[in-house]
Amino acid sequence: MGNEEQVLLLSWRASVFGLRVQIALEEKGVAYTYREEDIFEKSKLLLESNPVYKKVPVLIHGDKVVRESLIILEYIDQVWDKHGPSLLPADPHRRAQTRFWADFISKKIYDSGRRIRHSKGIEKEEAKEEFMRHLKILEGELGEKLYFNGDSFGFLDIALITFSCWIHTYETFGGFSVKKECPKLMTWVRRCMERESVAKTLPSPLQVYQIACLVKKKLGFE
Repeated sequence: MGNEEQVLLLSWRASVFGLRVQIALEEKGVAYTYREEDIFEKSKLLLESNPVYKKVPVLIHGDKVVRESLIILEYIDQVWDKHGPSLLPADPHRRAQTRFWADFISKKIYDSGRRIRHSKGIEKEEAKEEFMRHLKILEGELGEKLYFNGDSFGFLDIALITFSCWIHTYETFGGFSVKKECPKLMTWVRRCMERESVAKTLPSPLQVYQIACLVKKKLGFE
């Protein structure tokens, strides 16, 4: 496969989904060009590359276009399979389990986090309860392991770690403490942050909070 072709990533600096792709590319040592998208004024290239969802991230590898973060992660893992360890476990059942939990994160963690930022009253309280319940489920899945895949950083770690730079935002909008409720998960976050691929990719919690406030204002949720 022509993995020597140019790689272009269309994303947004605070997108938990786009950040996943960046970390995966860094883990594999793949050279790529990053193009920042304005989520309110989407480029012609983004709209042409993802005409169905019109969202980031989009990976353009030569003349091939790949959409949706978890699908892109699998594509990266398969195309650059000789570039370091596989992101997915080798065992078919463990792969299936990893895909299940990655989907859970994309749907449950993202949705409840979004509602914490953009809702009020009872809806916000329900979102906070859901968010913490889902994090505790994931903390139980992590257990005593170093990473979700055991001793090695991999697919599921990438799927979740990008939400860590949003934790300060969720806590500030929601008035709760993830560290207090999920200490083992926060220990895992600190461990992941020791990896160069993660540390160099994730924006600071303060940057994310400032961006979140601007987005909230622009969407009229204030």
